[in-house]
Order: sequence, then C-alpha cells, then structure tokens
Amino acid sequence: MAEKVIIVGAGAAGLTAAIYAARANLNPVVIEGMQPGGQLTITSDVENFPGFVDPIAGPVLMDSMRRQAERVGVRFMSGEVAKAELAKRPFVLEVEGKRLETMALIIATGASARWLGLPSEKPLYGKGVSACATCDGFFYRGKEVCVVGGGDTAIEEALFLTNFCTMVTVIHRRDELRASRIMRDRAKKNPKIAFAWNSVVEEILDISRGEVTGVRLKDVKTGKKRVLACSGVFIAIGHDPNTKPFKGQLEMDEQGYLVTEKSSMKTSVEGVFAAGDCQDQKYRQAITAAGTGCMAAIDAERFLQEHG
Repeated sequence: MAEKVIIVGAGAAGLTAAIYAARANLNPVVIEGMQPGGQLTITSDVENFPGFVDPIAGPVLMDSMRRQAERVGVRFMSGEVAKAELAKRPFVLEVEGKRLETMALIIATGASARWLGLPSEKPLYGKGVSACATCDGFFYRGKEVCVVGGGDTAIEEALFLTNFCTMVTVIHRRDELRASRIMRDRAKKNPKIAFAWNSVVEEILDISRGEVTGVRLKDVKTGKKRVLACSGVFIAIGHDPNTKPFKGQLEMDEQGYLVTEKSSMKTSVEGVFAAGDCQDQKYRQAITAAGTGCMAAIDAERFLQEHG
C-alpha cells in the first residue's frame, strides 16, 4: 500500500516537513540518508536559530527536532534513495533494495559543501573550519580569518566577515578573482580584505591543539610555502545539491538545484515538492530550510486533499 507522503532528508527542512505532515495526520515516513540531521551536525554552536537564549550545538538542535518528530508519530527509515520513478502516481522510490510507493513526495535532501579534502580539514570542522560565514562569522569578532575561493560566494563571505573580523584574507589559486566585477571591486576597496594570490592551502593548523591557528600555503607558481596565522578558515568553493536520483525527471537549474514555483514548494511534477538547500542556493540557513519544510508539508497536505 502506498504511503500518503514520504520525505527524503532529515535535516532542518525534512524534519520540519515531517512534523507538520504528522500533525496533519498524513503519517509521514522520513528517509534519513547518509547524514541524518544535515549540515548542522558539523556545526558547533548555533546562535541564530530563534527560541534559544543561549547557543545550542548543531547536533543537539537536530536531535531535538528528531525527537519532536518522533513524538508526533513520524516514522524513520535509514538509507539513501538509489532510484526514483516520478512519471506517475503513486511515485516509486528504491531505498536499500526496497521499493516504496507514495502519493506525495517531499524532497529535502540538502546540498553538500565542497571541501578541500585535506587530512587536517575534517578534524577541525566546527573548531575553526566552516563553510558558512553567515552561520559562524559572529564567533570571530575581533579576529583574523581566511576565506578559500575566488568566486562570488567567496567574496560575499569575505565581505560579510569584515563586519566582525579585523582582517579577512582571501586565498585564491589564481592571480585574479572569478567573481563578478562589482564583487571584485567591493572586495579590493575594502581595507579589511587582503589577498593571497596563486596560493593553495596545503594544511590547516593545528589538529594537535584542536583549534585553527593558521594555514600552510603553497605558491602554485614558485612552490614556496609559508604559514599564514588565522583563527578561522571559511571554505567557499561552492555547494552541490543532493538531487542526483531525480535528474531528468524534475526541472533543475544548471547547477542541479530543484526549481520550485513562486510562493510554493511545488516542483515541475505535480505531487512532488522540494524544501531546503536542495532548492535554495541563496540563503542556505537552518531557519529558511525549516520554513520551506513547513511550506512543503502544507502544500503536500492540500495536494492530497484535492486529489483524494
């Protein structure tokens, strides 16, 4: 028998959608994926999620959301969607060799930040290494930080960080930014932004201290190495939406983000909705993801009412 609604993803968007769907008596199933809790599970303190006077650790926040979902009757299934058939209803999902059917589908699979892939990077997640200046910039008030990247995202992050930091060094492997001209001009005119041209990060220091103290840079032209002291490293080389199982079946932009209708979470296929970072490459915040999760659940509920 087909489920009323299946939600793919268990981050802020997916769990919020699940809570709303459960309260609407839709008996939802959440497919958790390989990173239950989403990107907040690698975030240390969260200070910008409304309702918490004191900072709350990202994993603790997501655990609370999950337990709230369980309390209202949400069912959870571990695994990833390997294949989706969305040409007709009920929609079919293949998860860990099992075939699931659903009358409505909410995709909240998020987006994955691109990382440098250094051995010294992962151990320092949330301890000075971040992929979100909006989330973590406040913690670096009065400190010096680095931003790795040369596109619009990197420069936006760098400009934002100048609101808190004494100096922001943009590390770029080329001798000219890839960002748009207006963003380049803003960055170069900002006295708090410096540039490390033709440079790549070879190592983030210092794992032994459990915090970021600097980066070891290599000049790609001369091979010369040097250490640049800093208290934080922001990786800004882009994100990849986790939408591969739905490619060719749902409308996406050129980067793979799901396209939704204005003022709704409806995708190009009737009965399929999207929420969170898999359709939002602009804001990428836990609170906006939760908001779109709420919208997707309400859209799904109304769709199911209209279609029996």
